Amino acid sequence: MSQRETIRGFEQYQRSRLQFVQMIADRASRPQNIETLQSAGVMALLRSLILDVVPSIQQTAALALGRLADHSIDLAEVVRFFKKAASFVLRAVAKHSSSLAQAVVACGGVDAMVLCLEEFDPAVKEAAACALCNVAQHNELLAQTVVDAGAVPLLMLCFREPEMALKRIAASTLSEICKHTPELAQAVVDTGAVAHLAQMILNPDAKLKRQVFSALSQISKHSVGLAETVIEAEIFPAALICLRDPDKYVRKNVTTLMREVVKHSPELSQVIVNCGGMSAVIDSLGDCQGSLRLPGIMMLGYVATHSENLAMSVILSKGVHQLALCLSEEPEHHIKAATAWSIGQIGYHTPEHAKAVATVNLLPSLLRLYMEASSSEDLQVKSKDALKSILKKCTYLPALEPLLYDAPSNILKHVVCQFSKVLPHDSKARRLFVTSGGLKKVQEMDAEQDSLLQGYINTINSCFPEEIVRYNTPGYSEVLLEKLENYKLP
Repeated sequence: MSQRETIRGFEQYQRSRLQFVQMIADRASRPQNIETLQSAGVMALLRSLILDVVPSIQQTAALALGRLADHSIDLAEVVRFFKKAASFVLRAVAKHSSSLAQAVVACGGVDAMVLCLEEFDPAVKEAAACALCNVAQHNELLAQTVVDAGAVPLLMLCFREPEMALKRIAASTLSEICKHTPELAQAVVDTGAVAHLAQMILNPDAKLKRQVFSALSQISKHSVGLAETVIEAEIFPAALICLRDPDKYVRKNVTTLMREVVKHSPELSQVIVNCGGMSAVIDSLGDCQGSLRLPGIMMLGYVATHSENLAMSVILSKGVHQLALCLSEEPEHHIKAATAWSIGQIGYHTPEHAKAVATVNLLPSLLRLYMEASSSEDLQVKSKDALKSILKKCTYLPALEPLLYDAPSNILKHVVCQFSKVLPHDSKARRLFVTSGGLKKVQEMDAEQDSLLQGYINTINSCFPEEIVRYNTPGYSEVLLEKLENYKLP
């Protein structure tokens, strides 16, 4: 058989399918034919044709199904289950990868699912929304396809239905659309989604609240304007009640929403602080572990980074103590890294902020995490950066002195620098520096000539009488003993 004959065979098969489905659609328009078509097994044949690769065959098969359902209650029930089954197939295909989801789009699956959202049956709507959710989750292009097909307004209508499962999947689909870009999030906001979502934040159904707060978080994360839209919907302080929800994922998603809001600006952070959100999050950190803590840990860092006053509000709300517990209790390195980052954001502002961090013994903890070979690269970097930023402001010498003995040279120079700034102006600190052995430790340091570290050491030495510096210099006791041995009585 030649190539042309092979192609001709495929073309004939396609024409036959189209002619057949057109005949069925025509016969189904007359009530007297319905029983005959049903007894001939028409539904089983249409099942495969509605998923045909040729759009015209798909559409004609759908038309035939509609006409059959219009004339027969029994067939209408079969069509309903058929739509659910088709939606389930598309959902199962689309969830695995973007390429498979694109295949669903290419065969007209998204348009078909959007049409199913207009069905009266809530079960069909739910199945269609699930399929659209799995398409939208993969990337911006696929999510935009769902939006362009007109799905968002129909998903909004799903919130008016009494079925809880339908509300959940509608909120989940909006969340998957919004997560990709500010433009997609704005497209959802423009349909009035935030107001609808806000009405459900206190719904007793935990699974619905999870999805509602997830969607609000995905909207808020993109820009100041979108976060302000969420705030203007009066989500807070009502949402803070959900920080005491029995469902741990509801609590996590509420905290995630606050994190996405506060990261944008000092003004938005202040809104959350003023409504009691920050204090509530700090309290909740003591009641959870692992990844559930992560949004709250990061939220405190975002609040603190904006200004001295906001960082001080974290300190006064006992946020540093909670972060210290997280740093010591959590085994996961990415959570420790986030905690170290937040601690750095609190302590870098002023000597007072640095002291608040230093007095809970966090400087040795950060140093240890930086130096441990088992720490991940990210944890080492975050710990080092936090430590350096705090040291540059810290003038609380009792917390700095232990670092003289343990810190590597790249950290040590920052520690010694702070001593060189404080000791010239504090006589009590100079006395304690000698009696504690700090001055002796400084004399033992091996600093390169003309280095920054040597400059700091010289400044420190100039704060003390020469004989005290010599007394604390390594080997000076041997010099004294030698003098004693060589001393002759007059």
